[in-house]
Amino acid sequence: MSEQTLAFIGGGNMAASLIGGLLAGNHDAQNIWVADPDRRKLDALHRRFGVNTTPDNLQAVQGAAIIVLAVKPQQLRSVVTGLKNVVSPSHPLWLTIAAGIRTSDLEAWLGGDTVPIVRAMPNTPALVQAGATALFANPHTNPDQRQAAESVLRAVGLTLWLNDESLMEVVTALSGSGPAYFFLVMEAMEKAAIDLGLESNTARLLTLETAFGAAKMALESEEGCASLRQRVTSPGGTTERAIVTLEEANIREAFARALQAARDRTRELAQELGNKHA
Repeated sequence: MSEQTLAFIGGGNMAASLIGGLLAGNHDAQNIWVADPDRRKLDALHRRFGVNTTPDNLQAVQGAAIIVLAVKPQQLRSVVTGLKNVVSPSHPLWLTIAAGIRTSDLEAWLGGDTVPIVRAMPNTPALVQAGATALFANPHTNPDQRQAAESVLRAVGLTLWLNDESLMEVVTALSGSGPAYFFLVMEAMEKAAIDLGLESNTARLLTLETAFGAAKMALESEEGCASLRQRVTSPGGTTERAIVTLEEANIREAFARALQAARDRTRELAQELGNKHA
């Protein structure tokens, strides 16, 4: 990405992760502004990264080519409506990482139907530069802006584009909420091992390294997860008996229902938070 001025509205953990990734990729800290009402956050970001900070959103966005909306979804409407008249002449790219807010609602709040917007759904492993982010660009976003948005999110992990914004609901259910599912599985495995006699530290380390190793194998293999599972499941062996037990507990159905519930809740939140007449 060519050097551009970025303004982060919101200085929380995800913003800090993105800033750290950008600086690791040699983006100039002097071309990054962060606005947040919390002075302690701003001081911490300035000490850590050397970026420009201000409690004033209007000051942060002056001259910015990209405005990264990193606030809670419930705050987004008031934030963007307070900025639209100031930044509209420069036509910056609006990059939102607020979950559930549709580009059509952002366009309405910004007062126009020609505003370039990229909607991104990163997940919490972005905090350790291992994120998975899906992006969707509205029709008013040009190729250079798409590339710029991708570069921001690619600083903290894998990125991919969606052509259908409605699929963001599925992405939210899968990768957005997904880390919690794996934490739950690891939590259950660790406890079961402790109950069977392992010391807690041993159970924790073996669980975490097994999860990491399995994910690494899957990422580096051309085989699908089903094939990888079958290769480590010997007929009549210990793994086969464990897998049969999990299948008898309808683990697949449980995950299907979990992702559907998360997707449905995403739709509900989009309706609640995107109500233009509220």
